[in-house]
Amino acid sequence: MNILCNKVELIEAVGNVQRAVSTKASLPALEGILLRAQGSTLYLAGFDMELGISTTIPAQVNRPGEIVLSARMFSDIVRKMPGDTISIQIDEKYNTIIRGDVTEFAIVGMSAADYPDIPNVEDGAAVNLSQAVLKSMIRQTIFAVAAPNDPRPIYTGTLFEMLPDELRLVSVDGYRLAMRSEPMKNEEEMSFVVPGKTLQEILKLLKDEEKPCSLIVGRRHIIFEIDGYAVISRLLDGEFMAYDKIITPDVSTTVVVNTRSFIDTVDRVSLVINDRLKSPLVCEFRDGSIGVSCTTPLGSANDAIDASIDGNEEEMGFNSRFLLDALKNSETDEVKVQLNGALKPMKILPCEGNGFLFLVLPVRLKK
Repeated sequence: MNILCNKVELIEAVGNVQRAVSTKASLPALEGILLRAQGSTLYLAGFDMELGISTTIPAQVNRPGEIVLSARMFSDIVRKMPGDTISIQIDEKYNTIIRGDVTEFAIVGMSAADYPDIPNVEDGAAVNLSQAVLKSMIRQTIFAVAAPNDPRPIYTGTLFEMLPDELRLVSVDGYRLAMRSEPMKNEEEMSFVVPGKTLQEILKLLKDEEKPCSLIVGRRHIIFEIDGYAVISRLLDGEFMAYDKIITPDVSTTVVVNTRSFIDTVDRVSLVINDRLKSPLVCEFRDGSIGVSCTTPLGSANDAIDASIDGNEEEMGFNSRFLLDALKNSETDEVKVQLNGALKPMKILPCEGNGFLFLVLPVRLKK
């Protein structure tokens, strides 16, 4: 293999595909990046057996070929190379010469035959939408995905529901729920769960632009096609929570409050809370204000914020981080908070429309 390519394009491609490379693998090839030169392009891929990221960049291919190079070393080399172009030459024993200007590195690669096949999705259903919409939907739900070590693996991902007139994303972790909806005509109804790890990488590739991206959904895998990158991921198996049964229409108190002010108030009072001292944050909804307080062995804090309150007065306790996560991801100037008793989940919604819905379970307060 003998190629010449633009350094900036190579650095970007290596940096993105490297995120799917395994750091500790029983198969050494999985700790590398697959390079395949043919025609006038260089194909690069990283794969950890669950997530794969691949792309192609333009290249002057003097001799086609393929190889696997250590992801960490190759990335470090290309990022620190001088000049505008990089040449890569590989002999039949996988000895690799990487040159940039007057700088030269000699490293040893691995046979591409040792690299596992990256799955493909054949005859999958395709869905097209704007990058900005998908990015917003993922960002507003991923915070409620369960931790990777959760004993219920299905909740370590986000449910995608393709309904006739709507795309809906739902995440749950047992303490909170995040749901985001977007109007969309779907010819085929389906639902599937994408791992949270995959969605974190998708967020890094998506732009806040109306540029299109696509999802190709198969029986066991999904491919996201974004700006020349293909991200393939396995789908999670299992039965997702029947979330619609816990979202009840009952409301005894409705609160409208400025989102930024509520965030700042909760943030300030939470200063007396740390990872070892997880005392509940107490919220009192009464007399046109929300009183926020907390007492821990570190000290105590009290604050209040004006709000429009219609209905019963309530005193409720919350995990401060869960409440903050929901407020910060509302992305609206004001939110509508709906309550139905001190021990029922708090609903956080937009003041207009139904674009998102967050549920935060309360903490029982000691009387």
